[in-house]
Amino acid sequence: MTDAGAVLGADGLRRCGWGDSTDDYRVYHDTEWGRPVHGDDALFERVCLEAFQSGLSWITILRRREGFRAAFAGFAIDKVAEFGPADVERLLGDAGIIRNRAKIEASIANAKVARDLDGGLDALIWQYAGDPDRPAPRTLAEVPAVTPESTALAKALKKAGLRFVGPTTAYALMQACGLVDDHLADCHVRSALRAAQAPS
Repeated sequence: MTDAGAVLGADGLRRCGWGDSTDDYRVYHDTEWGRPVHGDDALFERVCLEAFQSGLSWITILRRREGFRAAFAGFAIDKVAEFGPADVERLLGDAGIIRNRAKIEASIANAKVARDLDGGLDALIWQYAGDPDRPAPRTLAEVPAVTPESTALAKALKKAGLRFVGPTTAYALMQACGLVDDHLADCHVRSALRAAQAPS
């Protein structure tokens, strides 16, 4: 299916293939994925969730997102940065999230880094935004897993002290947060995003 273009949904709209596979994905694809995300806390949430997703399906994370938000104090950087050993144990016992000690501890450590980051997480991440005029992918096979920008972003995040931020994870973050637009050429969301960005 990777050589297929956007698929026609039951509602008559064309979407990237993965975006029409489940109701959860359909809502996420249509309302969030690829739309610009700004704000340190909002981006911290995405960094954490992409790290937890490593080795798993994104749908697994998406369906637990409210559980993650409850467990991690709404991903407020200042609050998560104050988490201690008791919070780690609490999180390891929370069935509403992915109970992986290394990823839990990395999220807390990343909050401490983000809290003390000169200029903030938003400024650091968005300086690696991709070329907005890059040709639109026509099939899923044309969508890369890693780019020079994601490699540079991963390097910058690691240099700052963040964990679980390799080039592939960094690119997934860039796609999800609108630093690049990887909606397929004939996907209805790509058209809507372009229309929204056009000068009035």
